[in-house]
Amino acid sequence: MNTRILLVEDDDRLAELTAEYLRKNGFDVDIEARGDAAETRILAARPDLVVLDIMLPGQDGFAVCRAVRPHYDGIILMLTARDEDIDQILGLELGADDYITKPVPPRVLLARIKALLRRAAPAAGEEGAEGGGDSLTFGNFRISQQTRSATLAGEAIDLTTAEFDLLWLLARHAGSILSRDDLLQQLRGIGFDGLDRSIDARISRLRKKLNDDPDNPTRIKTVRGKGYLFSRHDWQ
Repeated sequence: MNTRILLVEDDDRLAELTAEYLRKNGFDVDIEARGDAAETRILAARPDLVVLDIMLPGQDGFAVCRAVRPHYDGIILMLTARDEDIDQILGLELGADDYITKPVPPRVLLARIKALLRRAAPAAGEEGAEGGGDSLTFGNFRISQQTRSATLAGEAIDLTTAEFDLLWLLARHAGSILSRDDLLQQLRGIGFDGLDRSIDARISRLRKKLNDDPDNPTRIKTVRGKGYLFSRHDWQ
């Protein structure tokens, strides 16, 4: 079955051209022009990925993302017409997996979609924790690459695709400092330009979900001027 994409875009011509391009590349694409209808369609159809514009009639993309994220575990890629940190950070804080600035060349959008889908799919032939090392445990915290899940004190942690990828990367390098450039290169294949705040936004969300003190974090520590460090300890 082809990957199903819901394109939420109110520019009819742009939506049709984008959808046609994605269809030619093997995706099943549906279009929704209104934000106030997108929430219902996302939760009813459960597409594999949602391409969600911010500026929409009826309800903006931020409101849609906020409403569906607690109930929808697929991928959300937000489109912003303005290259401003506030749009990007707000989208990520609300649970978007990634963002891209409009206008976006179709080939770039396709590449970003494929990258997100690769990250979300478990690798073929992965073994269980005993044989493959795909699970990591630190005190009462456990994370599994095979099932793409994490638990804290036995309780499941609700993570978006992007949050899981970042948390897994940090946990795999527990005890080592990873710079923003390291993290962006691993997660998105781009370097840190000094302006991108997506990693910081996701770290903030992860700290909340890991019950880490935002004022004095001990589980995901900020190393001033260097980056972030996932602690091997402080998990009791």
